[in-house]
Formats: sequence, structure tokens, C-alpha cells
Amino acid sequence: MRFVSVGANSVVAAERIVSAAAPDSAPLKRLVQEAKEEGSAIDLTQGKKCRSVLILDNGMVVLCALEMDALTQRLVKEEDAV
Repeated sequence: MRFVSVGANSVVAAERIVSAAAPDSAPLKRLVQEAKEEGSAIDLTQGKKCRSVLILDNGMVVLCALEMDALTQRLVKEEDAV
């Protein structure tokens, strides 16, 4: 199993990531709010601004303080390393 660093000394299993997006749009804001209310959100921002949202295959929503560009580079780097 491969893991990708998402900042704040945290990692996520790369195979579980279905989608990664910036949290700026209204649909993503709603998705994050609903996930928080349902208890299916994992906040890895350590109090910083949420700059990217990962949606996992089990429906969990992961909030990251990492910019989308940095997160994308890490995901691609992990893919190239295999």
C-alpha cells in the first residue's frame, strides 16, 4: 500500500483517493459541511485554512491545508516512484 503525505505529519493511502479538489466551489463547501455534520470528515489542517479536499472511496472527506498544486505533485511523484 502506498501512502501520500498530505501535510501536518499525516498520510493518506493513495489507492483510497477517488478525487482531490479545491474547496472553493459551493458544491464542495456543501459536501464538507455535510461530512462534518455526519462525522465523516477528517480535518488534517491543524487550524490552518483548508486548501484542498480529498474524497476517499469509503465516503470519508479529508480536509488538507496543502495547496492543490503541491498535493498533485506529491500524488504524481508517488505514482512515478512505483
